[in-house]
Amino acid sequence: MSDARPSRVAWLQLGLVVVLFGLSWPVIRIGLGAGTPIWLAAARATLSATAAFVLVAALKRLAWPGRADWPIILSVGGLQLTCFFAFANLGVQIVPPGRSGVLAYTTMLWMVPMSWMIGEKVGRRAFAGAALGVAGILVLVDPLRFDWSDRQVMLGHGWLLAAGFTWALAILHARRHSWRMSPLDVLPWQMGVATVLLWILAFVLEPAGHLDLQQPSLWLSLLYLGVLAGPTATWAAVSVARALPPVTGSLGMLGVPLLAIASSVVLVGEPVTWPLAIGTALVIAGIAIVILDRNN
Repeated sequence: MSDARPSRVAWLQLGLVVVLFGLSWPVIRIGLGAGTPIWLAAARATLSATAAFVLVAALKRLAWPGRADWPIILSVGGLQLTCFFAFANLGVQIVPPGRSGVLAYTTMLWMVPMSWMIGEKVGRRAFAGAALGVAGILVLVDPLRFDWSDRQVMLGHGWLLAAGFTWALAILHARRHSWRMSPLDVLPWQMGVATVLLWILAFVLEPAGHLDLQQPSLWLSLLYLGVLAGPTATWAAVSVARALPPVTGSLGMLGVPLLAIASSVVLVGEPVTWPLAIGTALVIAGIAIVILDRNN
């Protein structure tokens, strides 16, 4: 019985991560009704950093990072958090949130050519999976009906793909980093770096930006994104990574884009179209193939 208990807890944690991350996409769209993209991202990071410091301190694991820990703190804080939060918000402002979740979740597809370029062994099946995922992206974009003259729509899709790319860069560094502190222990410092950088970007790039503090939707979105979908979900994800086999956890996380679509349909009325359904299926299948290849 003692062996079964951690497994059940890990599966519950995996489900929690999928739900929290999946729901975050329509919640971002709701929050953008009361604030501009980068200001919303900065406020989210501020709450996430605060919650992360409280969480790690409550676990009695809060400590000042050593010199060897700062490279991963800066890369994750700058790329996976700062860039991803900002790019995702800029994209969701234009592209429907369900589709946005799928496009931003192309991180594993970016990993295939990047890993090959730095000399890592990449199997043919991984390249086939990446090609299938790219085909899915093309279907999602629906090029025959895409308004190529609308610069904002093109930028929106570009921001979301850039979000996945910057996350992939951070993962690539994390895989090659010699860890001293655990991923959970450095999380508050990474969130702190993202908070500082995002507020700088907010004042520089969105000088007329704002947060409508009178709107309840803003506070509900920030509490969800900053506390639940931030450090809480990350803590659960770290626990899942330690308790479940890598391929199991990675394949389970494919539920995130699916839930992003389902929740966007319910919460913000996003229509389900054939390009969305078929493109999502191809992207998820491609990512699954890449995951299985990398875990052989």
